[in-house]
Amino acid sequence: MDNKAVPSAWWPRLTDQAFLHNPYPELKRLADQGPIHHDPESGIYFVLSHSAFSRITKVSEMGRDPRCWAGGWAAPEYKQQDPVGYRLFSEFQPQMINNDGEDHLRMREVYKPAFRAQSMKALESMIQDETNRLIARFPRNTDFNFIDAFAGPLPLRVLCTLFDIPASMDDTISRWSDALIRIGDVLMSPEQKQDALDALTEFKAYLSERIAERKQQPGDTLIDMAIRAYDDETLDEQETLTNLVSMLVAGHETTVTLIGNGLLLLLQHPGEMQKLRRNRHLMRSAVEEFLRVEPGGNMILRVAKEDLQVEGHLIPAGAPVIGMVGAINRDPARFENPDEFDISRTSNAHLTFGSGPHVCIGAPLSRLEAQIAFSTLLDCFAQIESVGEPVWRLDRLNARGLSDLPIRVQGAAA
Repeated sequence: MDNKAVPSAWWPRLTDQAFLHNPYPELKRLADQGPIHHDPESGIYFVLSHSAFSRITKVSEMGRDPRCWAGGWAAPEYKQQDPVGYRLFSEFQPQMINNDGEDHLRMREVYKPAFRAQSMKALESMIQDETNRLIARFPRNTDFNFIDAFAGPLPLRVLCTLFDIPASMDDTISRWSDALIRIGDVLMSPEQKQDALDALTEFKAYLSERIAERKQQPGDTLIDMAIRAYDDETLDEQETLTNLVSMLVAGHETTVTLIGNGLLLLLQHPGEMQKLRRNRHLMRSAVEEFLRVEPGGNMILRVAKEDLQVEGHLIPAGAPVIGMVGAINRDPARFENPDEFDISRTSNAHLTFGSGPHVCIGAPLSRLEAQIAFSTLLDCFAQIESVGEPVWRLDRLNARGLSDLPIRVQGAAA
């Protein structure tokens, strides 16, 4: 039986400032209407159910290749209608997240060893050193913005160290990242597309130069992995460059939002912060709860390669599907007391990092950075206080994070 998906106009909602500030009440209202909604204007199916989207991420009828999107950027007419958008999306296409099947596996296998448990263990001292360096610069007994002082620079410096990129490039890479992260918004203005294309062009040119330099002094960084894969023809030149760009951008933003949103949750729930201070064995489950309750992304894209029935709803081949993470992670059919923030939650199958073949490859690194960051913050300071209203970034539809989190730290922890 084919139940009709709930018809609903989504783009006015997704661009509404009040929704971007706090999407959860509206997502709950919509989820109560049905698990799958269809936006007639865009043809996109929006999924709000944990069970439905979990299945969508795993079945062979669904993929992540945007070229399968009927009427999307790869459609013949799109190139004429939007030449800048066509060039941006086509040049951003050759990477693991935008490919399915054998091509996806071929690219993913190049970098998978860098994110295994043994590799993560080897990174702990480097991440700890970067964490200590930033915390040593915190002003004492005066207010400062935690995002600028810590949540933003820590992931960028960790990634640039992994890619052997000097600190002098931090501001430039942050600017490129700001422009490119908007590709995940799906809906982009002409100016944003041009800014993203310029950033992509400059980023690839820089990485080409860096690769040429690195070939003279080979090592064991992520760039060296890419060089070896290019030399043995596992990856072509554009796949090499675009995967590096994507990992730097996604790896940076994912962890900025995890650390910033996580501290906000602890400040809003002082009892949970005290619980974590007393019992550091809860750190792993606390990080998972940060990811569930305040995910750093609003949307996860999939595209139907074939017709698919999901919970009685037909999603036709060629249709784009967007999982609304804020609803999926608070689905009462999957999570007990889903709106409650509980760092000791043991059953926490959130989908913030996706699921299935395209689950985020860098998730282990993001988790490790957060665990080290919060352990060190609690070790160093007896008090971490909120001293003003947090400010959400409202210029992005997908990446959900703070621009300002004013805090004050005091005293050494006992």
